[in-house]
Amino acid sequence: MKLARLASHALDGLRIGLSAAALLQLAAGAAIANAAATPAAAEHTHSPIRHVIVIIGENRSFDHVFATYVPRHGESVWNLLSEGIINADGTPGPNFAKAKQQAASDPGTDAFLLSPAKTSFPGNVLPTPLVGGPKTSYIPNDSLTIAEQSENGLPAAYYPSLVAGGTGLTSHTPDTRINDVNALPPGPFQLTNGNTFFYTSYAASPVHRFYQMWQQLDCSVAHATEKKPSGCNSSLFSWVEVTVGAGANGIPQPADFSTEYAPGVRTTGEGSTALGFYNVQQGDAPYFKSLADHYAMSDNFHQSVNGGTGANHVMLGHGDALWFSDGAGHALKPPHMTEVGMGSANQGVVDEVENPNPATGTNNWYTQDGYGGGSFGSASYGGGSYSDCSDESQPGVAPILKYLHSLPRPVNANCEPGHYYLLNNYNPGYFGNGANAFTDNNANNTVFTIPPSSTPSIGDSLLAAHISWKYYGDQWNNYLPDPYQLNYGAIGAQTDEYCNICNPFQYDTSIMTNAAVRTAHIQDTENLYADIAKGTLPAVSFVKPSGLVDGHPSSSKLDLFEGFSKKIVDAVKANPRLWEDTAIFITFDEGGGYYDSGYVQPVDFFGDGTRIPLIVVSRHTRAGHISHDYADHVSILKFIERNWGLRPVTRRSRDNFPNPRTRDDNPYVPVNTPAIADLFDLFDFDQDHDRR
Repeated sequence: MKLARLASHALDGLRIGLSAAALLQLAAGAAIANAAATPAAAEHTHSPIRHVIVIIGENRSFDHVFATYVPRHGESVWNLLSEGIINADGTPGPNFAKAKQQAASDPGTDAFLLSPAKTSFPGNVLPTPLVGGPKTSYIPNDSLTIAEQSENGLPAAYYPSLVAGGTGLTSHTPDTRINDVNALPPGPFQLTNGNTFFYTSYAASPVHRFYQMWQQLDCSVAHATEKKPSGCNSSLFSWVEVTVGAGANGIPQPADFSTEYAPGVRTTGEGSTALGFYNVQQGDAPYFKSLADHYAMSDNFHQSVNGGTGANHVMLGHGDALWFSDGAGHALKPPHMTEVGMGSANQGVVDEVENPNPATGTNNWYTQDGYGGGSFGSASYGGGSYSDCSDESQPGVAPILKYLHSLPRPVNANCEPGHYYLLNNYNPGYFGNGANAFTDNNANNTVFTIPPSSTPSIGDSLLAAHISWKYYGDQWNNYLPDPYQLNYGAIGAQTDEYCNICNPFQYDTSIMTNAAVRTAHIQDTENLYADIAKGTLPAVSFVKPSGLVDGHPSSSKLDLFEGFSKKIVDAVKANPRLWEDTAIFITFDEGGGYYDSGYVQPVDFFGDGTRIPLIVVSRHTRAGHISHDYADHVSILKFIERNWGLRPVTRRSRDNFPNPRTRDDNPYVPVNTPAIADLFDLFDFDQDHDRR
């Protein structure tokens, strides 16, 4: 290890208060950890691929991005255009009714309903989409200089987009940038129009929590068709948005609440944001369209968990969900109606157990659901995000279990008795320096932190096999000395640029408490660019952009995630030896709550959810190929395991599922459900594709 790098580790250690002896142990241990990943192990693969790079963006469904994509001759795609739901110009198509959105009734006298009774929206018109995102930009004074100082993950041409694209409108009011915003038919609509809403404009973010997404899918065997035998017809995306939204943390529904915007009334602040899509035929998502044209993509790749960022990154890393424990591997019930801060001015009541049953007198206003509010320095409240899905008496659980058991091939929920699984976003159990975040009572820390986890990950599998790997988190170096993310370099404000809930290994005791492993395998994207240039890239790389360029609607933009991906692709292609044996998987954590028309296969209690884009960039793909094999995030683990000859992470992780078998007339639906592909179909290893 070079002296400069040792000095860097020492500096980080001083910032986090490590002793001199601990610093020496850290430096020595890091060298051991690096040496343990032997080149011979990484070279022994079952394909020409020696390096895998997984780039994970945020919150876009497949139809949201590729609604109008037209494949090359000989290939086919399932999207809004091919289904006749829309026309190439984005207007409603002859089969628009396939995607019709409906209103529903789940009154406060009833329990959570997975598929409630439905009616048409008043006037057969969508609830009005509302404004979300910054009025100008997130960069102070819209300064291009500050943007360039803050972010190192963009090609030069993309930096102006960081300081442009603001809505210019007041949040939670009708988004008048959208054509006919107050009179949209009840289905998908095009966001962009070339006049007031551009591809580089900030857009609103729909709800994407666990029980909400199950409800949006509207799954029932009564809806089953040959093309969608799971009976998930996705007709309630808008209704869930306007009735409950992102959760209220146990706060009663306001007396002046309305599902439709009007001056002086309160709403969820979203409207029908979820039905918006881009149009690649009119120039939207140009880089991703180009990659799909020249490499390969899937039109049957899914978010693995219904819900949001944290749970899906956890599943990507572990092939499984995490659960509340004592921090030593023993399951416990999370805080339920627990008073926090007794005897101080910061007293609050925390309830971390989900309860999606509608509150009395409401239509679908969940009783306890939310990310939690406050901190140890202020009154904490709410926070419902755990469910014991083995127990039908628990709120929200019975309808999902009943549905899974009613399928022609009943599906195992895969819920261990007495385990409360984390379904949404809670901070991981460790800070970047390996300190226990769950037991930290600093005023700036959040109560809503999952205890340290004993569940094994793909990182543990790779370590055991001596195969090199790294998680590259953008802004990691800024986060290490500032775990509460109070001050962020050039930005100077609390922007959450580093995504701690996105790092699946930051939850794990086996990784985070071993200084040698932690420092060798979790690094900043600065190290990624250096490793690519020097040819020292590990066999497996997971890459996460910062919160400003990850493509998350409202807080980022899709064009910025395109730029982030392009920088990495260009860097790999500029290293001929690396390009020869590298596969770059570009995908998203989840659909972000955006509508999608594809088939959804229930594989357990946790999912699957909607389709999301997956593009594979490699000289070993066939140009323009579109794979229809059913897959989700855990398919990436299956690819890694097949390629390097590894066993599944655990006996219960999803990488134990078989590859799909399908009928010739329906390649999207596995007949051996639950089944997920290992993604080898995206490659053509028998041919030499000379694409530079």
